Amino acid sequence: MNGAAAAAPSSLDAVDYDPIEHLNAIFSHPSTLASITQTRTALQNHQNDLSTSISDLVAAQAYGDDSSLARMQSAKSELALLFRKIESVRTRAIETEQTITSMTADIKRLDGTKRNLTLSMTALKRLQMLTTAYEQLRGLAKSRQYKECASLLQAVLQLMRHFNSYRSIDQIATLSRNVAELQRELLEQVCEDFELAFAKGEVGNKKSVLSEACLVMDALGENARARLVTWYVNTQLREYRQVFRGNDEAGSLDNIGRRYSWFRRMLKTFEDEHAGIFPVNWRVNEVLANAFCEGTRDDFKGILERSMRKPEGARVDVNLLLSCLQETMDFEQSLEKRFASDPRASIDTLSSTEEKPLTFDRSISEAFEPYLSLWVDSQEKQLAGMIPKYRTAPLLNPDEEFSPQAVIPSSIELFHFYKTTLAQCAKLSTGERLLDLARLLAKYLDEYAQQVLLHFLQMPGGPSVKTVILVLNTADYWHMNTQQLEDNLKKRIDAELGPKVDLSSQSDAFMGVASAAVLSLVHKVEVDCEPSWREMRNTNWSKMESVGDQSSYVAELLRHVNTRTEEILPLVGKQQYARAFCDNLVEHLSTTYVTNIVQCRPVSEVGAEQMLLDKYVLTKGLTTLLSHSPSASASTTAQTGFVKRVNQSMMRLDPLLKTLQVRPSPPEGLVQAYLIHIGDRSETNFRKILELKGVRKLDQPALVELFVIHRDGKSNEQLVQMSPLLTPLMNSGGMGSGGLGISGAALGGGASVQPRFDPAGFGEKLFSAARDGVERAGGGMGDRMGSPLGEDAKSAVEGNLKSIGKFFRRDMSGFSGIGGRFGGRRDVSGSGDDTMR
Repeated sequence: MNGAAAAAPSSLDAVDYDPIEHLNAIFSHPSTLASITQTRTALQNHQNDLSTSISDLVAAQAYGDDSSLARMQSAKSELALLFRKIESVRTRAIETEQTITSMTADIKRLDGTKRNLTLSMTALKRLQMLTTAYEQLRGLAKSRQYKECASLLQAVLQLMRHFNSYRSIDQIATLSRNVAELQRELLEQVCEDFELAFAKGEVGNKKSVLSEACLVMDALGENARARLVTWYVNTQLREYRQVFRGNDEAGSLDNIGRRYSWFRRMLKTFEDEHAGIFPVNWRVNEVLANAFCEGTRDDFKGILERSMRKPEGARVDVNLLLSCLQETMDFEQSLEKRFASDPRASIDTLSSTEEKPLTFDRSISEAFEPYLSLWVDSQEKQLAGMIPKYRTAPLLNPDEEFSPQAVIPSSIELFHFYKTTLAQCAKLSTGERLLDLARLLAKYLDEYAQQVLLHFLQMPGGPSVKTVILVLNTADYWHMNTQQLEDNLKKRIDAELGPKVDLSSQSDAFMGVASAAVLSLVHKVEVDCEPSWREMRNTNWSKMESVGDQSSYVAELLRHVNTRTEEILPLVGKQQYARAFCDNLVEHLSTTYVTNIVQCRPVSEVGAEQMLLDKYVLTKGLTTLLSHSPSASASTTAQTGFVKRVNQSMMRLDPLLKTLQVRPSPPEGLVQAYLIHIGDRSETNFRKILELKGVRKLDQPALVELFVIHRDGKSNEQLVQMSPLLTPLMNSGGMGSGGLGISGAALGGGASVQPRFDPAGFGEKLFSAARDGVERAGGGMGDRMGSPLGEDAKSAVEGNLKSIGKFFRRDMSGFSGIGGRFGGRRDVSGSGDDTMR
């Protein structure tokens, strides 16, 4: 241990002492472990030495002469001495303060006396001035020197305010009463001078005196000035009230122009003869105009109330009512321009929403607002007469040629009628009447969509392509402008009524019409394709021995599709509608393909393989449909998205055809093919496949039993319950005995499929779709115009039309290359000069 310690000197006193490092240094080799006992003994001895040293130091510190305890005692003594000195100083300071206060007490009393004397002298001087001014004022008042009276009266009243706190003194109280009495005398004297001057027609001669008298009234205060102005206004309007209130003929609405002419003449008289009398800041002419407006408004309220109590034929004519209202608003506007003190923004600028309310706005026309329902009723009569006229009007003006962007002329005429009517009503009222108009406009938007646009889709013999394009463009035109109309109404109507304005259902209705137009174009292709489908059905698919090139009906089918598409798509102006047409056409063709497969049974394995080949050729041919559209052909994104859509739609046929390709022998092969391609647990659906393949009834039970065994195996637990592909196929209603049929939405296309298309019944099918709802949207929309609808049926058609519009918009939301939701009601892109502003 000693050797180890010598090799590694102890660092126990070091600040950063590390015992582990020290121990490692001591026991650096296993051979040194024998010295553990010696090391422990040495450490214990060292610890004992340290403890002894510490105890000695503590004792020495506690009992030494310079101990800290002694120093603390000394510090306490010194601190007590310091406190005694501080208290001595504070005592001397208090004594000094008392001495100084006693020395200056007399000086303070002298200052107080001086201040009181000054106040007394000031009060006496003011009292002398008040007494002198009062006496002078009395003399000036008697001599009617009003200019001097006005300035002196202000001084008297100002001086009098200084003595309000001295009214307990009898002399001051008497003087205050005298001043108040003099004020009353001056008020009565000025009023009497005005009355005499106006009564005797001496205003011109006494204009200077009367003008100075107004200065006195200004000095007398607001009440005095208001009394004089009120007297003047009543005097000036006395003749008006006598003429137009006491005379039924003069006061009738027919003579409303005379009222405003009379006031304009009176206002001119004021400016020529009386304006110089009254101070400009009194704004007497504006007070006069306000009084005239209030009186006239009360007159009109009485006249209109009495008119409404009369029999209907004797009531005020709506045209007269509107004429009077327009003339009244023009008069109010003229008053506003005359009296406006601050420049206001034009109502046509964006800043108009921040403008100051008009001073005379509705000051008279407010009386007409409760009766504006008559005007709204008159607008409804006009609209009710326009709808039948629009149904029989030509789709194009005689001097106008068809263009892919053209709309039906009646839509533009209706638009401008709406625009004019809205602007007119907003001038008349921005309250409940404007809300009534909004509801009326919404009602006839629905009428136009149902009674006019859908009517053209059900023309005898079916509508032409150009007719359908015009309906499509018109529906799109109103779909956009309906949202602009709603925004305009909300901007103009009172804020609390804004949330009640909602034209979203009308926007949806026009989108529903657009969807019906697109489906009408699709069915035109359907008519042309019928011979090709007939050829497919006439082919014996059960006796086919080998797979060759595509079937002859496929080339003919694609020729019909491309020919008709090349005719239609260049006429479709917007990319989203061109895409909608192509998508609906592809959905229709894929659904019809399934329909014809069902009707071609039995289908042999070779026949199914030939059908699959035909399907591939048909798919490839359909991918180029969108290229016929000028609006969409330039968009690579749109083309790519459409190709993907075509492949997805046609690929849904593959499970059915691939299953039909498998022979029924060995039976396990057919069952496994069904479980792989169809992938459901339905025994019924499996029987449908057997029927399509033409498996004999006697052989079917064994195959079904084998299907059940494999279906219930653990390896097929992931199977769905019912396949969306086969479930629509039904074991009834097909061609031939026991044949398969196909129900409403085969392949998820959502369309009612008929075995054969009857063009003569297309209009009825459109109407039925609107009547029955969105579930039959593929059948199109229309309106049975031949016989009037009852209210319930009409409401059902209207509701379903709007629902189809929402369905159509939602169905288009996934289109590639189209910004935002297709056809969404927020799409208000350019409509030229025909936007609703």
